[in-house]
Amino acid sequence: MTQPLRYAINVTLDGCCSHEAGLPPDAESMAFWTDELRRSDTLLYGRVTYELMEGAWRRPESGEWPDCMDASEVAFAEVMDPMRKVVASGTLDAVDWNAELVRGDVVEAVRRLKEQRGRGISLGGVKLPATLAAQGLIDEYTFVVHPVIAGRGPRLLDGVDLKLELIERREFRSGAFVQRYRSAA
Repeated sequence: MTQPLRYAINVTLDGCCSHEAGLPPDAESMAFWTDELRRSDTLLYGRVTYELMEGAWRRPESGEWPDCMDASEVAFAEVMDPMRKVVASGTLDAVDWNAELVRGDVVEAVRRLKEQRGRGISLGGVKLPATLAAQGLIDEYTFVVHPVIAGRGPRLLDGVDLKLELIERREFRSGAFVQRYRSAA
């Protein structure tokens, strides 16, 4: 039995996936994302997402989280920081932060990763998920849709043709809502 590959991302109403678009995180959304992380024991990112997440959520060398982080952000960071990370990149020479580097045929590498024992693999980013979705490797899609029109930025699964089945929907007090799907193939 293979472990599930779960793709989850924030997205605006017009399908943009820039981390700068959307509502600022609040305690409710951070609790949601922390629980999402707990569903998996491995994080899978491309270079851009890995570097973005490392810059935001890696424990500082001092061991202390910055004062600017609220309790919900610290809780998220405490879950993410020690997790195993797999980074698909043709440009990085090395990674750290509990990470291993995947080079070459990323589709085959992800197939092998899914065959390993575990609770699941949490996938983030924009380009890598589009590649894996086109190959039918993603088992579950979770979109936190923000009530914002960004008008620019990377697009959600651009160029990928998918049929999905809704399995969960819930709304946050902020007006953002979660839609969780599985492939309808």
